Amino acid sequence: MAQLSGGIGNVTTNTGLVEMAMAYSRSRMLCAAARLGIADALGDEVRSVGFLAENCQADADALYRLLRALASIGVTEETTPEHFRLTPFGKPLRRDVPQSAWSAVIFWADLLADDWSLLTDCVRTGKPASQVRDPKIPSRWSQDAEANSIFRAVMGTAPAEDYAPIAEAWDFSRAKVVADLGGGGGSLILAVLGLNPHLRGMLVDLESSVDAAKSRFADEDPSSRCELIAADLTQSVPEGADVYMLKHVLHGRQDGDALTILKNCRAVIPQNGSLLIIEFILPSLVSHADPQLEGHLMSDLNMLAVTGGRERSEREWRALLEAAGFILTRVCPVGGDTLMVRNVGILEAKPAQG
Repeated sequence: MAQLSGGIGNVTTNTGLVEMAMAYSRSRMLCAAARLGIADALGDEVRSVGFLAENCQADADALYRLLRALASIGVTEETTPEHFRLTPFGKPLRRDVPQSAWSAVIFWADLLADDWSLLTDCVRTGKPASQVRDPKIPSRWSQDAEANSIFRAVMGTAPAEDYAPIAEAWDFSRAKVVADLGGGGGSLILAVLGLNPHLRGMLVDLESSVDAAKSRFADEDPSSRCELIAADLTQSVPEGADVYMLKHVLHGRQDGDALTILKNCRAVIPQNGSLLIIEFILPSLVSHADPQLEGHLMSDLNMLAVTGGRERSEREWRALLEAAGFILTRVCPVGGDTLMVRNVGILEAKPAQG
């Protein structure tokens, strides 16, 4: 029987579409490896399948089959029959290494994949997975006691220097106090403060996120110029800044909630202040295949399934800002090629007169 290259045995004349349909297999393999703790059990040693089965509390034969499959994609290596070690490529699956990928693998391949499995119903109804899921079936997120800490580990904990291109793309020289709204772990505000020694900052997020950021701010020098404030942006935005930033916050919100947050910003921003919305900006037309644009449109579907939010075009951002009492004054491109800044833009808005 003919097989697809890298496939599981389907027969088709259109290999491209079917290979896309089967792409989940690698995701599920990595998720299983992360959930079982295979990388941590391997450490820096060569381990037998028996040892790993005992430490991972898994069936030895089934685990051997998974380890072989992981070896075929370069995560593990079978050194002698039924003995494996972790490769350099697979090392970030360990939880105890710097820049561990464990949280990100669980986040995308397990917690969010659970919502993506309901994408058809999300598209059919226009509602996120939380609203179309059978209430008798709990979400993976609700079943995982570590879900919120995993989210915080994935969002906003990259080194501040990864956000430097954003801090360099807009002129903060005339600003006095910059507030990073929904700033998570504080990477962006630390980057802005690091490049602008005259500034003071405010990191504003939910109490759990602010608490998680405190230890980091205790260790980084610019943090002495930054106040950490717990707030729900849908209820209020703290006053006291002349520049307010929202990076990848509003894309996770439906228009109504996004408008509420923007109006709360409008209520406190000074007349000469600036609002910076840092987001992907979708084109008005998608006329051909584009690998870079694909990532933004996948993010748009991710927002549909997970939060009910959306990625927006410049026209849509302009309309949302005007409804909240702002004027979109310009869009600043952001250079750099790190994952944190790739293809984002800064939408600069000013309070409308009157």
